[in-house]
Amino acid sequence: MRSYPDALAVPTRTAIDRELAVPGSKSLTNRALLVAALAAGESRLEGALVAEDSEVMIAGLRELGIPVEVTGTTFVVHGRGGRIPQSAAEIDLRLSGTSIRFLTALASLGNGRYQLDGNERMRQRPIQDLLLALDQLGARVGTRFESGCPPVVIEARGLPGGDATVAGERSSQYLSALLMVAPYAARATTLSVDGELQSKPFVDMTLALMGDFGVTVRRRGYREFHVPTGRYRARAYHIEGDAMAAGYFWAAAAVTGGKIRITNLGRHSWQGDRRLADVLEQMGCTVIWSEGSCEVIGPPGGRLRGGRFDLNDMPDQAQTLAVTALFADTPVRIDNVWNMRIKETDRLVAMARELAKFGAEVQEGRDYLVVHAPPELRSAVEVDTYGDHRMAMAFAVAGLRIPGVVIRQPACVAKTYPGFFRDWSTL
Repeated sequence: MRSYPDALAVPTRTAIDRELAVPGSKSLTNRALLVAALAAGESRLEGALVAEDSEVMIAGLRELGIPVEVTGTTFVVHGRGGRIPQSAAEIDLRLSGTSIRFLTALASLGNGRYQLDGNERMRQRPIQDLLLALDQLGARVGTRFESGCPPVVIEARGLPGGDATVAGERSSQYLSALLMVAPYAARATTLSVDGELQSKPFVDMTLALMGDFGVTVRRRGYREFHVPTGRYRARAYHIEGDAMAAGYFWAAAAVTGGKIRITNLGRHSWQGDRRLADVLEQMGCTVIWSEGSCEVIGPPGGRLRGGRFDLNDMPDQAQTLAVTALFADTPVRIDNVWNMRIKETDRLVAMARELAKFGAEVQEGRDYLVVHAPPELRSAVEVDTYGDHRMAMAFAVAGLRIPGVVIRQPACVAKTYPGFFRDWSTL
């Protein structure tokens, strides 16, 4: 992984004109790793994300006895047909929420005792909703300190399956984890969602990926999912560029009045985060989609319009939009993003605190943020990142227009985009 200093100054830029490919989608990479691990035989994942989140996922699979070979951005997974070779494992997932949720579900198919843990912040991130659903399907799972947060302990004897209800209000990843392992339960599984499901496009992505590997799920909207017993087919699979990563560059074009074309993400992407391009279009940008790319052209001088935006389907883009709001002519309100509070940090609190350093007036509610850009933005701001990769990358957007922006602890970008500031410098 690329090394960074303790603090990094972001150089300002005038109208930019650039095309680039972003790293592979984290969401697709970790889902494809899990599904390929369950398939029988060799799957070749091309264009995969090489970053901390995929590294810990791969390390976890290896701890469970499933070999994964890594050559650049190509991962070769030697699936074991639903069998978990190791009967015991203690796995450190650091701060990768997708990895601990997906591997908890996977380990429930095994035969033995498994413990999944992470760093201090991971031990504050809830996972009880997933464990309750697995318990209904016959798994023996719990948390070591009875906190509803990791470490997770699984006394596995295979997964019986059947009917379960999973809460939808915290994260869609619980449902995605259950969907992906359900074909390997002893009997067909029906999953019902309690409450309003968050981040719905990620469930669509999960179902599309399962279909690509040979398992079709019947569904009733986002309320009920019927998963037959079945087996995934090993295959070659190409992973498209990460729409979340693309968002930082689209925002760069927006605030500088420049132009950015992402060359490995097209109009048919299942990623919900791609919708940030549509939001930027509402704010005054021009957006051009093709089969394999998306170009965003900012308005002259980066003069953007404000507005009110529901980001429930792409909460990770809220930080990027909130920073972009510093350059809008009217306030920007970001709604329906409560689950930002249980991410790598409480992102609503962190964003309000850091945006205020630029002179913005920020209203922080339970599930919303309103950003009022000041008449004159303050320069020479040092931004704290709270160990959150998305804080570092989002505030890099501000540095393109505001002199003297410094990002503290920029190395946190290694979680999903180790080369981010290298690519950023090419703007």
